[in-house]
Order: sequence, then C-alpha cells, then structure tokens
Amino acid sequence: MMAGFSPKLLLLPGLLMALSAASPPAPITIDYPQEGSIFPPEITPPTWLWRDAGKSVTFWRIEFSFGDGGPEIQGTSRGARPRIGRIDPDCVADTNRAPALTPELSAAHTWTPDRAMWQAIKRRSAAIAATVTITGFRGEALDRAVSRGRVAIRTSTDPVGAPIFYRDVPLMPSELEKGVIKPLAAEAVPLVAWRIRNVGDERSRVVMDNLPLCANCHSFSADGKTMGMDLDGLQNNRGMYILAPVAREMAIRKQDLIQWSSPAGKLKGNVRIGFMSQVSPDGQYVATTVNPAAMAGGTAEPSSNYYVANFKDYRFLQVFYPTRGILSWYSRRTGVLLPLPGADDSQFVQMGAVWSPDGKYLVFARAGATDPDRPGAPPAQFADDPNELQLQYDLYRIPFRDGRGGVPEPIAGASRNGMSNTFPKVSPDGRWIVFVKCRNGQLMRPDSQLYIVPAAGGTARRMQCNTARMNSWHSFSPNGRWMVFSSKGRSPYTQMYLTHIDREGNDSPPIPIENATAANRAVNIPEFVNIPPDGLRQIGGPVIDYYRLVNDAAYLQKKGEYEASAEQWRKVLELDADDESAHRNLAAVLLMTGRREEAGAHLRKASESKLRAAAGLAGWREAIRLHPNDATALQRAAWVLATSPDASIRDGGEALALALRAVEISGGSDAGMLDTLAAAYAERGRFAEAVSTARAALARATQENLRALEAGISMRVALYEADQPFRERDLAGSRR
Repeated sequence: MMAGFSPKLLLLPGLLMALSAASPPAPITIDYPQEGSIFPPEITPPTWLWRDAGKSVTFWRIEFSFGDGGPEIQGTSRGARPRIGRIDPDCVADTNRAPALTPELSAAHTWTPDRAMWQAIKRRSAAIAATVTITGFRGEALDRAVSRGRVAIRTSTDPVGAPIFYRDVPLMPSELEKGVIKPLAAEAVPLVAWRIRNVGDERSRVVMDNLPLCANCHSFSADGKTMGMDLDGLQNNRGMYILAPVAREMAIRKQDLIQWSSPAGKLKGNVRIGFMSQVSPDGQYVATTVNPAAMAGGTAEPSSNYYVANFKDYRFLQVFYPTRGILSWYSRRTGVLLPLPGADDSQFVQMGAVWSPDGKYLVFARAGATDPDRPGAPPAQFADDPNELQLQYDLYRIPFRDGRGGVPEPIAGASRNGMSNTFPKVSPDGRWIVFVKCRNGQLMRPDSQLYIVPAAGGTARRMQCNTARMNSWHSFSPNGRWMVFSSKGRSPYTQMYLTHIDREGNDSPPIPIENATAANRAVNIPEFVNIPPDGLRQIGGPVIDYYRLVNDAAYLQKKGEYEASAEQWRKVLELDADDESAHRNLAAVLLMTGRREEAGAHLRKASESKLRAAAGLAGWREAIRLHPNDATALQRAAWVLATSPDASIRDGGEALALALRAVEISGGSDAGMLDTLAAAYAERGRFAEAVSTARAALARATQENLRALEAGISMRVALYEADQPFRERDLAGSRR
C-alpha cells in the first residue's frame, strides 16, 4: 500500500466507473414525431427532431422495430442541428425580422431517412405501429448507451388524396387605415403568391402571383369544379368576387367576376363588403357576411362594420373581426345577394358561415352587435392587448332551405362557454365540427386552439394536433380523414400541418408539411381541393391580365412615364374596348404628350360608354313617339325603366304603363312581353302579380321551347318570390 493513501480512495474510481456503467441512459426527448403520430401513406421523408440530456453524445442510432416479426430498420446520425430554410430577399423589411430557431429547436438534433428507407418504414408501420428508438453514444463506444428515447408511430392506410391550395404571404406590417382590413402595404401586395402542394411532393408550386390587388378567403365546391375568391377591385372597390370553373390551366374571365349587389343595386363601401365568403358544396351558391347598412341601399357610404387594429409586431400584425353583419347568400340564378332569414338580425353580428356537406344547413358565428370604434378608447398596441374591443362569438346552425333560412340554434360545446368560438368546418361525413376557440375575437390569435365537437352539439374536445401557438385556418380532406391547418408553433412565419382524424373524431399529433414556402414567408388559408395532383397548374386569364395591365399603366402614369403608360392603357382597351376608365386615363396621358386630337377621341369614347344605357332608352322613346303602337319599342323601353341598375334611369310607374300596353297590343300571349310586365310589377313592389305574370311567361317560353328565355324567367321568379325586383346586369339594358 502506498503511504498516505486510503484503500477507500483507491477503490473510488473503479466504483464510479461501475456505477456509471450500471446507471440508466439519460433521457432523449423526441420532439418530432410525437408519440402516437400518424403519417399519410404518400408523405415525403420527415426530419426527426430530438433533444438529448446525455453528456458529450456525438453519435445516435435510430432503430425501427415492427410488429410483423421482421428485422429492424436502422439509421445513424451525427446529430446535425436544424437549419433555417431559404430566405426570400424581397420579403426582408425594416418591419420584420429574419426567422430564428426557437430555444427548443436550437438545442435539437436532426435525422432524415432516405426515400427508400422511408418507403419501407411506411409500408411496415401500416398494420401495426412501429416503435422508434433513438440511442445516443459517446465517441465510438457503441456498446455503451449514454441516452435513449422512444416513440410509437404509425402510417395510415387513408391517403390524403387531394392537393392543398394556399396563399403564401410576406409578413410586412403596414400603417392602420381605419376600419380597413389591410395587413400589407400596397407595394407588398404583389409579393403574395398562391400555391398548390401535394404532400407526396418535395415542394409546392406557384399557380398565381404578382397580382396588384388583394385576393383572399378562397373556397371550393365539394367536387373541386368551382373556386370562389374575395377580390378587391379597382378604384377602391372592395365588393368584387371571383366565381370560376377550376381547370388545369385556369382562366378567370369577365363573366367569372361578380360585383356584390343586392336587389337595390351595387353594394357600396371602401371596406371589405363580402367577408369570409364560402362556395356551397354544389357550387351554385355563395354564403357571405355583409354590412346590414350596405344591404339597405341608399346613396351614403356606410361606416365600417369591422374592428381592425394593425400592429408593428410582424408576428401578429393585425386583428380584425366584424362587429355588425348579417348572413347573405348569392345564387348563380339570380345574380344578387339576399339576406338569409334567421341570420339577418341587426341586433347581432352573424359571420363566417360554412356549409354542411349536403348544403342543407350553415354553421356560423354570432355575437351581440356593437360599434367597432369606442369613443375615447386607447388603441390596441399588440395582439391580445386588453385595449382590443372585446367580442366573443358563439357557433350556431341554421337551415338553408333554398334561401328561406329558419331558426338559428346554438351548438352545445361551441357556444356560451366563456370563450370566442369561430371558423367552423364541418367534416365531409357531416358528423363533426372543428372550430377555433380563443379568448377574444376570431381565428388567428396567439391563443387560438382547435376543438372538435359533434355536429349536433355535445362535449367539445381539445385536439391533440394543437401546437403551443396559434392554430387555425383548417380544412378537411375530401375523404374526411385528414385535416390541414396553420400554426406558429415553430416560427412566427406561419407553417402548415396535417393531422389524421378517424371516424370517431379522434385526431393525431401534428405533422408539419415541410418546404411549403421560404422561411421568411407565411402559409395562409390552406384549403384542400378535390382535384387530381396535377389538376391545377396555373391561374390566369383576361381578368388577371387586365388587373396587372391597369396596375402597370397607373404606376407608369404616376411616375410621369406617359409614353409607356399610354402603351399599357392601349393593352387594357384590347381586353375591354368599352372600359370608360381606361379611355379617360389614356386620354390624360395622351394630353401630357401633346396628342390632343387622339386624346379627344378617347374622351368621346369614355362618354359614349357612360351614356349608352340612357341613349338606348331615348331611342326607344323616340320610336314610341313615331309609332305609338309598336309593341317591341314599348317592351324595350319598359324593360330598361324596370330593370336598369342605374336608379336615376329606373321609373317603375312608367315601366308598368308601357308594359301593360305592350302586352295588350301583342295579344297577351308573348313570353317576352309577359316577362317585361312581371319585371315592371316587381319594380313597383307588386310582387304577387309579378310572380303570377312571370309564371305565365315561363309557361309560354317552355311551350315555345325558348330555352334561354325560360332559364332567365325561372331565375326572376325566384327573385319575385323573395319580394325582390330584378336588375339587368347588361348596362346597355337591351333585351336579348
């Protein structure tokens, strides 16, 4: 024994080594995939994420064991750290920050299986869950585990089966414009893109971009054949809507563009008119929220019905929700918006309606109506600021009944629970409603959480798929087994995730859809579309071209580049030769270049466009003066006076007098004459007579096999039965 050393001290190092070898491995926390995760059969290889509590671990083994009795599948990793993805330089601004890893991600290690290995893992984990064990080692000592963690995962036999359509947006805060939903400055709007993603592809593809106007809140019919999208038009017209057929090379045409109108005429407003519009499952209707003051007509522009607060914090740069609103429905047959009885009570704000899969009822959010601006209230400075206008919604359901509506009923579990309940989506089998619950307002709040409740009402369950921060904008796959949603769980730049939902409404932990966009851009409004993987490649067409050309022409005109601006305005007129605004703007830039004669010609054309309807009426009146018993002239004049969209032209009394004479002279059996008389009755408010006369016209049109007229009269009968007059959308006011 060495002098001065105790036997106990000599034994200590060996004892410590023995204890170290016998101690259990340190825990590994597997952040992704989580325990119980379910993957789609077509999804690409995911990137595993884990944090290791072991000391000096430098090497990890990833083992997959299966219930089929076959051999394990193994992979290895040196534990590379997560990396920030591609940055879009156009979206870097003083008002935002570069994306950064969260503390959890900064501490994580990664591993991604190759495609062949991942296919084998998915195939063998379809029947029975696979156990994934990650073991950490120090150096080359692979016989001594330093750390270990495990999760069970499974691959579903349910395919996703449809691509996801979504907006890809920059986060660049703008200054507040009172009452206006405006998350981006005008110069940033063209940076918005629309993408399609198949979960079996590595990346998404752009189908539309560089649009100078805000387009949002898209939706699709159940069969994927019709797309609807709210659109801000030119000259601050926020009442446009696209309703267009979906195609591989999709073209938006002039006839696909709708101006929201009530029977009283065009809805006025410099703020969003139709809010969160939704196409019906059969593509024949659109449900939307409108300001009741706008529906009432009148010449004065109604005040805003939205509470809006813009914030300097790009992470949650805006909060918006309607404080007044009624549900209205648009029909392709009538071409107008009508209030939905039972959801048109001005004492409430009724908004965000979605359709049941069979189109028989709507689910919507309702709260007590209030003014959006509180006198003397300090403005909110950040999301969930106590100074925000406090408003909590409840979910209701109401029958549609071809626009007749009914009695709204609160949905138990999604109403009167001390929270705000919004953005419902009904599962394709009609059994479940998934909705967003938060403390105040709607949808994209820091505390937004997804809940599921039986469609008939019941106990609502918080879904497993929720991340820690903002969960919303969800959509069911056509087969009902998958749901896509947006979240800020990993980054303030919103990403999208999948969850599997079984027939009993049980969901699984979130599966991120990787590489959806650049790391400094956000995924917005993901929506499944019931089309093949390659069913939508591009969205363009004359309307999109028109808006881009007008934007370019106006920009060049503002810069003083008049020759270049004139060239663009000429291209606009090639698309629409009767565009009054284009003629006037072209005249203005031509005057600036000294071409007075050419400018004068375009000013005359602009005036001609505006006066065409009035001139047409004047012509028919002159014909009547010369030939007082000309039934055709009487009918044409009566039609313009009864149906013109211009209130200054309409005169129901004169229209009725002329139409009665036309019917009498023609013998009372002409379908077109009777149709005009019905329109005149409706303009005078005599709807019972309008209905009976229109039905007589319809019978004659059917008997004479006048198919086009028959279809038009059928549409007008529906209007008159709803006590609404007809407005001719053809500005010339001619009968065809």
